[in-house]
Amino acid sequence: MSGKIITVAQQKGGSGKTTVAAHLAVALSRLNGHSVAVLDVDPQGSLGEWFENRERFLGEDETGIGFRTASGWGARREARSLARDYDYVVIDTPPKSDLEAKPAIEAASIVAVPIQPTPVDFWSVPATLRIVAKEDARSLIVVNRVPARALLTGEMMEAIAGLGAEVADTQLGNRVAFPASMGEGRTAMEADPSSKAAAEIDALVAEVLARLGE
Repeated sequence: MSGKIITVAQQKGGSGKTTVAAHLAVALSRLNGHSVAVLDVDPQGSLGEWFENRERFLGEDETGIGFRTASGWGARREARSLARDYDYVVIDTPPKSDLEAKPAIEAASIVAVPIQPTPVDFWSVPATLRIVAKEDARSLIVVNRVPARALLTGEMMEAIAGLGAEVADTQLGNRVAFPASMGEGRTAMEADPSSKAAAEIDALVAEVLARLGE
């Protein structure tokens, strides 16, 4: 039986795709001994840099997850190959590139679409959702980097709900714990398991698994 593929995609850069992908992967690997691999399809290689830092910080044999890179049509092939060996495969895709993201979206069991609650981020989401719909994939909008007590957030949440796509109940706050832990090749759950950031990721993973029927 093949594993599930979770693709993280968003046409706009700076939406937090890599951070979301890394945190989903590590959180999944900590649940019931699931085997997890990450696949970096972004030419910028940010997920790869994070993984190399992880190897240095934890040791090459102690990362807890597998890692591969791919590009273009090879992303679909590599993702499906990894899904034969791992319970979950999490893919980080590049922004502003339909050709690079499309194969990873086509292979997905679900596509997580991070969005910051700002107008500029909102404007880019329909393009991503169109790609997902064209590939007959399932999407889940993840509202990311949510500032505390911001009036704009409420307004943007109404706009996001109006897109007609599924929106995760869990919102990820604009917390220092996320980028700080990434710089060490870790995640917020590992740096501070009792933090609000860790709780948010755990809740998001529970939602993703529920939508995958698991």
